[in-house]
Amino acid sequence: MTKSPFAFRHLIMIALISLVGCAENKPSILKANDVIPIFEYFNLILGDGSNVGKAVDYENKDFFYATEEGEEKWVVFKTPNAGNTHGTSNNTRTELAQLKKWSPMTDAKLNATLKVTNVAVTGDARVAASYSVVVGQIHSADGHENEPFKLYYKKFPGHTKGSVFWNYEINTAGEDNSKRWDYSYPIWGYDFSVVGSDENTYPEEPADGIALGEEFSYEVKVKEGVMYLTFSSEGHETVKFTKNLIDSEFKTAADVPEQVQNLFYPIGQDGVERENAYAEEGLFFKLGSYNQTNGKSPQVNRVWCSGAETHGGDLKKQYADGNYAEVWFKSAQVEISEDAISNQGYFTANDDLSKKTVYPSEVIPFMDKFKILMGDGSREDNLVNFEYKDFFYTVIDGTRRWVVFKTPNSGVTSPNSSNTRTELHEKREWVPEEGGKLTGTCRVMHVSTTGDARVAASFSTVVGQIHSGEGHENEPFKLYYKKFPGHEKGSVFWNYEINTAGEDNAGRWDFSTAIWGHDMAVVGTAKDEYPAEPEDGIKLGEEFSYEVNVYEGIMYLTFKSQNHETKTFTKNLIASEYVNKTDLPEQVKTLFGPLGQDGTERVTAYKGELNYFKQGAYNQTNGKDPEKNIVWHTGAETYGGDIAKQYENGSYTEVWFRDSTVGPGEPPLK
Repeated sequence: MTKSPFAFRHLIMIALISLVGCAENKPSILKANDVIPIFEYFNLILGDGSNVGKAVDYENKDFFYATEEGEEKWVVFKTPNAGNTHGTSNNTRTELAQLKKWSPMTDAKLNATLKVTNVAVTGDARVAASYSVVVGQIHSADGHENEPFKLYYKKFPGHTKGSVFWNYEINTAGEDNSKRWDYSYPIWGYDFSVVGSDENTYPEEPADGIALGEEFSYEVKVKEGVMYLTFSSEGHETVKFTKNLIDSEFKTAADVPEQVQNLFYPIGQDGVERENAYAEEGLFFKLGSYNQTNGKSPQVNRVWCSGAETHGGDLKKQYADGNYAEVWFKSAQVEISEDAISNQGYFTANDDLSKKTVYPSEVIPFMDKFKILMGDGSREDNLVNFEYKDFFYTVIDGTRRWVVFKTPNSGVTSPNSSNTRTELHEKREWVPEEGGKLTGTCRVMHVSTTGDARVAASFSTVVGQIHSGEGHENEPFKLYYKKFPGHEKGSVFWNYEINTAGEDNAGRWDFSTAIWGHDMAVVGTAKDEYPAEPEDGIKLGEEFSYEVNVYEGIMYLTFKSQNHETKTFTKNLIASEYVNKTDLPEQVKTLFGPLGQDGTERVTAYKGELNYFKQGAYNQTNGKDPEKNIVWHTGAETYGGDIAKQYENGSYTEVWFRDSTVGPGEPPLK
């Protein structure tokens, strides 16, 4: 059928009217820079770790966008508990970072009005950073890249009101920034150091706190090296502070506040500040939602690692059940000196840093002197710029990097062992008369949670050894960590294995010496019945260090851990004290006698035998039947050797080292 010209013109007219109507009724798109016109001066970092550059005419509905609430317009910064991070941080952020840096001797100012609409609803209440978000910062672009100003909002679950406080982070003296700490100042409510008594027990709600959704404002002004802070909120007292940024008040240990000693000293963060603090460093402002709650285990760091729900990093699931931080800004202004210079060096150094591989040899540079055997039987002789995920790699705990040694209860073992290991093996060999020295600073993060409590080796790992490479290939030194399930503290002890006299090595045994806690011979009365927890023990995640120095045939041992007594021991490696049956210690008769392991040692012990050091995670828990060896066969769960399942279910050991050295033996200090 042919349409008339009139009908055709009528259809066109209807279409044009419809289009005009759509154009007139279509709402305009609100952009963040229409609300806060400062984005040309900042880069925007998102909760997925990306640097998107200037946020002019930019939005990302997952992290950063503009919104309206009644008559008011806001810019939303949102970030999950877990995503990709920026720089060396443990925490995600959707945050502006200034494109220029400026001297604290010049004039700079940042002010903002905001409200926090959500903080994470999970975490460990004993961890100071849990349930909190940073909404403004001054950050250093140079040196240690520390932060002289961080403004926090924190609210415990079940509370209506939260706290607002600000932290000053010292610009640590010296090259080692792992000793840095924050001092916290309350504004409304508590300071950072007020925490829960256990994982799910919270302090009282602050009477003068700020509720979620309640507006507050801050002004940060820097002039001639001094920082002036003003905080205001309707219905609350306006609070002001002054802080000198170029002349430290924390120059000596005597200057460190008690708050810091209580909060940071237990995790080894006990530094002092350089005398001129942040003088001569470039500073810059940051603003947004820097989520301080993360999913890392509190045993990694009792101040910064929250142990919160992260749903494996699934963004939608975290947003669905409240595991995120969200901050709305209504206004913000920034002023800096015309003398400010480019801050590109900071972004070059930190963009995608969390995605870059840092090899163990970059953390502990002696790796060229070792080879390694890992828990799946893999070997590698060249450890420079080498890692093997799941066994040998690096992590950062928020203050420093560590080398991780991880190995399951069951995998591929060395020829003469029942146990898996991810362990370094020194390439150099030396006789005790010549000597050698090994040091290590470590923390045990996990030991197997299954095993038989009657078996001495259960729930333990060896973190350092001297091993003989000749004769019986026995071990004159093995350093253990052992923790029974349900205990908070474990034991550290060292064993001496005799170099058995004669050709038959079946009679060999270990003599165990307690360092902190029990020795190896302290076992349970039944498979699932444990001895008393050691009062002076070491917790999982608690740092300790050891020095093994063999000089002219004598082994000198030193063990240190903060808040624990330093222990020293001496053992002759070239003249035995176990030559006769009557020399056997009672401990050995009780532990090894029932197995028929009651041999004696050759008179010269390890004299003339080539030895070498070992260091890492030598898992002492295995799946073998305890009825066949009540000392070494632990009957632990192994999931048929499936390594992934063992890792998922706690059937593994994991040890972190942050510092180690190896070299020739040295004359002992007198």
